[in-house]
Amino acid sequence: MDVGLAKVDKEMARIPIFLMGLLFLCFNIARAEAQYINYKDPKQPLNSRIKDLVSRMTLEEKIGQMVQIDRSVASAEVMKKHFIGSILSGGGSVPAQKGSAETWINMVNDFQKGSLSTRLGIPLIYGIDAVHGHNNVYKATIFPHNIGLGATRDPELVKRIGAATALEARATGIPYVFAPCIAVCRDPRWGRCYESYSEDPKIVQAMTEIIPGLQGEIPANSRKGVPFVAGNKKVAACAKHFVGETTKGINENNTVINRHGLLSIHMPGYYNSIIKGVATIMVSYSSWNGVKMHANHDLVTAFLKNTLRFRGFVISDWEGIDRITSPPHANYSYSIQAGINAGIDMVMVPYNYMEFIDGLTFLVKNKIIPMSRIDDAVKRILRVKFVMGLFEEPFADMSLVHQLGSQEHRELAREAVRRSLVLLKNGESAEKPLLPLPKKTSKILVAGSHADNLGYQCGGWTIEWQGLSGNNLTEGTKILTAIKNTVDPKAQVVYKENPDADFVKSNNFSYAIVIVGEHPYAETFGDSLNLTIPDPGLTTITNVCGTVKCVVIVISGRPVVIQPYVASIDALVAAWLRGTEGQGVADVLFGDYGFTGKLSRTWFKTVDQLPMNVGDAHYDPLFPFGFGLTTTPTHFN
Repeated sequence: MDVGLAKVDKEMARIPIFLMGLLFLCFNIARAEAQYINYKDPKQPLNSRIKDLVSRMTLEEKIGQMVQIDRSVASAEVMKKHFIGSILSGGGSVPAQKGSAETWINMVNDFQKGSLSTRLGIPLIYGIDAVHGHNNVYKATIFPHNIGLGATRDPELVKRIGAATALEARATGIPYVFAPCIAVCRDPRWGRCYESYSEDPKIVQAMTEIIPGLQGEIPANSRKGVPFVAGNKKVAACAKHFVGETTKGINENNTVINRHGLLSIHMPGYYNSIIKGVATIMVSYSSWNGVKMHANHDLVTAFLKNTLRFRGFVISDWEGIDRITSPPHANYSYSIQAGINAGIDMVMVPYNYMEFIDGLTFLVKNKIIPMSRIDDAVKRILRVKFVMGLFEEPFADMSLVHQLGSQEHRELAREAVRRSLVLLKNGESAEKPLLPLPKKTSKILVAGSHADNLGYQCGGWTIEWQGLSGNNLTEGTKILTAIKNTVDPKAQVVYKENPDADFVKSNNFSYAIVIVGEHPYAETFGDSLNLTIPDPGLTTITNVCGTVKCVVIVISGRPVVIQPYVASIDALVAAWLRGTEGQGVADVLFGDYGFTGKLSRTWFKTVDQLPMNVGDAHYDPLFPFGFGLTTTPTHFN
């Protein structure tokens, strides 16, 4: 063979090998590029990740993100099949009675596995009401309700409570809480009044400091209105309920007020919340001048989203869109259309999710709801999920379980109890005060329905939605126990729930502590036109205070009728709804700490005066807004 030809053949044989190598290299580069997905890269800008993910989503996947269902109808399979974006625990909806933190974590993670097994692997966000601590969960620290925290006038205290609540929620694997309630309650006949910090919008504004407690401090260079959550020891918060309160104290009623009044009284808390990076805002069941808030495009989209530039997501209340019609659910297709077009991004369905999914799909496919509205909703939901770091850390671990009901948090709750107590009367004159009480004495009477009842002490939204009576709902310290813990060991403490006058007269008591108040309630079940203390509370006051020196402690979610009894009471304390740490009451009663609380709302003389708020022309209170006597800490030997 010719040597030259052999050389050429050899060179030509190399060319396919070279080409094959080049093709193989190109294939590997292409495969690497295919594996790189923009939205999964935490180094990419937030908006770039959102845009990339939305561009990959089908209508079915988008609508799934807009759905929030209750845990009782959820499963990993449901999450996977319908691309559900969120799950919640309604009041009392728990994985097990007295379930441990580990039980909660395992449940949440099981649902999350279903979400992550979908085509795009978008994590779910699990939400829960945590309105005075992590209040659905056994052994959690239960803080005073907002009306009590308003009496402290201390935003820093509320911020610390937010941080503790975030840790306890994360201890159970939950990254999203429906708190704080920043309603401005102007009428105590409303059953949600205890969820309001004050009748004064300035106090409510100040107390939005709970938001950086829950979510973390927004970075100095952060764009205003963009949600912020500082890692896995913080939670996404929810300012609620947008916006207004209710006429005549009737829950879910109409707010009758002009636009200036709405913006100056009911809206300021939202300005502060948005500036502080609140992740979500919940719409109110109520109406404004006859227009249901869940269908109010002017306020939800034009004002909240466009004027205030809120960039988080707007969520409905429980079956909130159903109640756009009267009766509720009468025309569900219309309700979906009105609610979504108003600007609601995520709908708390919470049970019949297929009816919602099918209804919304039909409305979008028939161009009754524009695709741009769906994309806006989904972008907002994804923004919160990206900001929270859910894509990077979708699963909860057991590293924070010790935070649930920790001693540090209970001490904080005890401090909050001490500082929220408002002393309304202390003896006939300043020269002859009854409080603080001496620890060293022979015989003390403790009376009243609320002295030995932890459930009554905590109020509504505690373990169950409506709250509970009794002492086996969760762990905590009853006020009776706290009194026994505090007085001199030689002092005899006699407890009788409702003693008659003869019993009081015949026992030679040094003094009496009467603890009475409202029974637990939440929302509509708490609406009251008479605001009287339930029987036998007033009988107990009459029987005891007519016979012996007495201090009356009122456990309530609002001011109640007390005027006819004040003259016979030596000392009167508004203790609100305490939560689990009753020891805080005894701390102040016996002088280890002084009374410092100031009324966060006006205490009326009669219900005929209502509504009556500071600044009103007809203002004639029993105890005015801001009132509160003080005492100096004293240690009796």
